[in-house]
Amino acid sequence: MSLKVIFLGTTGSVPTTKRSLPSILIQRKGEQIMFDCGEGVQRQMIRAKTGFHKKMKIFISHMHGDHILGLPGLLQTMALLDRQEKLDVYGPPGIKGFLEGVRKTVQFVLTFSVEIHEILEAGVVCEEPEYVVQAVWANHVIPSLAYALSEKPRPGKFYPQKAKALGVPEGPLWSKLQRGHKIKLSNGRVIKPEDIIGPSRPGRKIVYTGDTRPFKNFAKFAANADLLIHDATLDNDLAERAEEDGHSTPEQAAKSAKKANAKQLVLTHISARYNETSTLLKHAKKIFKNTLVEEDFMKLEIPLFK
Repeated sequence: MSLKVIFLGTTGSVPTTKRSLPSILIQRKGEQIMFDCGEGVQRQMIRAKTGFHKKMKIFISHMHGDHILGLPGLLQTMALLDRQEKLDVYGPPGIKGFLEGVRKTVQFVLTFSVEIHEILEAGVVCEEPEYVVQAVWANHVIPSLAYALSEKPRPGKFYPQKAKALGVPEGPLWSKLQRGHKIKLSNGRVIKPEDIIGPSRPGRKIVYTGDTRPFKNFAKFAANADLLIHDATLDNDLAERAEEDGHSTPEQAAKSAKKANAKQLVLTHISARYNETSTLLKHAKKIFKNTLVEEDFMKLEIPLFK
């Protein structure tokens, strides 16, 4: 099952000729899950050929303009393209008032419903049959959320040869065992799922910090992430400025990835002052080797554990 991450916007505060404002899109089984929604995001989606009509959820980290001002334009573009599918928007307190204010003052009509979910406390903020999205309060200059998208464990591997050896005929009984139910054969023998199915396999986990300084208990929240997308706005030489502005350095991001036992780190929210990012990457790789600096339209495929 494909799980693709598309980096639509990778700078912070001010766009550049190479980088648009923050937005990350995850594609999973026909659904699109977006983290943050910077200005011009619909143009980035057009260039990335993601489409505007799929089932979609948008998670906003905090109420700074570079992370939310793309929402009105995206909603209007979707309406002009006659979207019908409901859209869910999640974010901190203030997100509802922001969107309702736009709808009252900007003259456009939506062709679809928008359900707004204000997040008041940390924990599971969205649960679907196959995954959950959790949120935790980060450490920025205003209330800001970090998010973790975690797939639920998948059933273990089914071994047909074991089933045949135990006398289970191919067909509905195999399906019943794969769904986790024990069965009874015609000879009275009871077969349990664990007799022919391996242990459950973990799902994938993607963590997005939004804007943040390092904070307590983040390693636990991000534990064993397949992909950690972490604020690294300013290089190590500007650590004091990063602290003052509520951001992290590449070194701090790398330390967080190491503590969390993440598989891969991607540095995000790169300040417009950096035309070239090799120094940022070098600082992070000293601590955490499997690191990338995100670029607009970069795509990553997150593999399943076999």
